[in-house]
Amino acid sequence: MKSFRCAIVGATGMVGRMFAQILCERKLPIEKLYLFASARSTGQTIEFEGRELVIEELTPDVFDRGIDVALFAVENDFSKKYAPIAVKKGCIVVDNSSAWRMNPDVPLVVPEVNRDDIALHKGIIANPNCCAVPAVVALNPLHKKFGVKRVVFSTYQSVSGAGANGWQDLTDTLAGQPPKHFPYTIAHNVIPHIDRFGDDGYTGEEKKLIAEIGKILHAPRIKATATTVRVPVYTGHSLSVNISLEKSFDLSEVRNLLDTAPGAVLMDDPANNIYPIPTIAAGTDLVYIGRIRRDDSFENSLNIWVVADNVRKGAATNAVQIAELALF
Repeated sequence: MKSFRCAIVGATGMVGRMFAQILCERKLPIEKLYLFASARSTGQTIEFEGRELVIEELTPDVFDRGIDVALFAVENDFSKKYAPIAVKKGCIVVDNSSAWRMNPDVPLVVPEVNRDDIALHKGIIANPNCCAVPAVVALNPLHKKFGVKRVVFSTYQSVSGAGANGWQDLTDTLAGQPPKHFPYTIAHNVIPHIDRFGDDGYTGEEKKLIAEIGKILHAPRIKATATTVRVPVYTGHSLSVNISLEKSFDLSEVRNLLDTAPGAVLMDDPANNIYPIPTIAAGTDLVYIGRIRRDDSFENSLNIWVVADNVRKGAATNAVQIAELALF
């Protein structure tokens, strides 16, 4: 495996720091790692492979260094500005924002589901929404076997999905302080509001989840709806997923398909209190699936419960996996 030059753009954020950790864990042959962030972060350091690497200011000319791949963890506006610059300099960009996800010329990839789409990239590869990633890991084998017709998502998303500010808000409000990031106290509470509300009453987070699953699964005809909720959990997103299939199914076959799905772990023994929870998923790169049961209220339908670490598999690890496949 040849060595390569890598950059992390947005290195001081929660996902940016996790990028560095995942790169180190996977022992990739990195010749040089560059860390870029805004001017206010210049001079800070991040440990990588026992060394302290200094963060540099992100400017257009930082990509004039023969960088092979850049992992972006920045807001949409920064991605739209700097990703094309990096591509023009010969760099592959794996972007974690929503800026490029629904662009028809940009692959939207979960390696366990549609890794072949990576070969179609024109310089930018999009990393999906942190709930779309575990959702499609679970839906993919069912869609291939039975055909997914409709999906109803209810999500229970941890505060780390809102970055360091969300994490701090939970810590602060648990201590009795007022919220600074969320519109209400998140401690001992749930807030059915992630991203901005549109005129139709849906939030941006809900629209992302609805749109992205069809693109990743190559199934634009799948109907979907979602309600996304912030919960007082530090790490791990949970999804209640109601699925209507085109064909009849046997629950034992469903369990077998999910048990053997790439990147998935089946935890489905409710009689013994075995089912996925965020504390089990935290710190791992797997998607946990359980509470599998038939929905008798509608033909060919079932319910499942899905949990994953949103900072790792929902963001950083998935992006690093994409980078590996794009390079090697």
